[in-house]
Amino acid sequence: MADSLRDLLRAPAPPVQLSSLDPRATPLSPGSKERTRDVMLAEGDKLAELQERLYAEGSTGGRRRVLLLLQGMDTSGKGGVVSHVVGAVQPQGVRVTAFKKPTPEELRHSFLWRVRRAVPEPGIIGVFDRSHYEDVLIGRVRELAAPDVIERRYTEIVRFERQLADDGVTLVKCFLHISPWEQKERLLARLDDSAKRWKFNPGDLDERALWPAYQRAYEIALDRTSTPTNPWYVVPSDRKWYRNWAVGRLLLETLTELDPRLPEPTYDVAEQRDRLIEEHPIS
Repeated sequence: MADSLRDLLRAPAPPVQLSSLDPRATPLSPGSKERTRDVMLAEGDKLAELQERLYAEGSTGGRRRVLLLLQGMDTSGKGGVVSHVVGAVQPQGVRVTAFKKPTPEELRHSFLWRVRRAVPEPGIIGVFDRSHYEDVLIGRVRELAAPDVIERRYTEIVRFERQLADDGVTLVKCFLHISPWEQKERLLARLDDSAKRWKFNPGDLDERALWPAYQRAYEIALDRTSTPTNPWYVVPSDRKWYRNWAVGRLLLETLTELDPRLPEPTYDVAEQRDRLIEEHPIS
C-alpha cells in the first residue's frame, strides 16, 4: 500500500502526551462519513479474503496468526470495532475474548496466565476486548498492586509480546483515543435511550472521575511497551465511523504485508476431477 496508516497512527516516541493527539482527527480518511463507509465495505471484502488465506495456511501447518488488541476508556468503542470490523470476516477464523474482572481462579495465577490461554491458534485472527494491560492501567490507578509490582509487569509484558512474535503472532495493539467530552455524550446517550440503559454502569462515572489518572497510566503504558516489533497505534475515536475504518485498515495493512498463501493441494487435481465425474456423471 502506498500510504500506510500504521505509520501515521504509530504511537509517538516517548514521552507520549495524549493531550497533544487529536481524538477527532481523521488521518488518511477516504473522505466523508458516507464515502468512508463505502470504502470500508470494499476493504472488508479484501480483509475477508486475506483472513481465509491465513486460516487455510494455519490449517495446513502454518504458525502465523494475528492478534488485535483493543484498549480504551469506557465508550471508546471496543465493542463497536468487534461488530463492524471483525464482523466482516468469517466467524470460523476469528476468536474474540473479552477480559473482565479476574475470577478467583485467575487471581491465583500470574496476571498473564489467563491471557496466554486466550492466544489465538495458528491461522486465526484473535481479538482481545481489553487485555493484560488492565493490570498496569486499573492496577496503577486504583492501586491494586504495589508500584514495584506494576513496574515488573511492564517488563513482563514486553517479554511476553516478544515471545508471541517469535511464535508467529503478529500483534495489532490499538488504543482507542477518545475525549472526555465525547465520552460524556455517549454516556448521556445511554441514559436517554431505554434500549441502551443496560449498557450504563454507575461505576463508569467513578472511573470517569479518574480521567487524568487513567490518561497518565495509558501514557506510561504506551511509553514502556511500544516497541519496534510490537508498536502501539493511537486510533482517534471520537468519530465512530473513522475509528471503525481505521482499525479495519490497520488489520488490512497487516494481513497484506503477511501475504498468507493458499496451500497447494497434496493430490492430483485432474485425477480427482476425473474420478468425481466418472462416479457422478454430469447430466
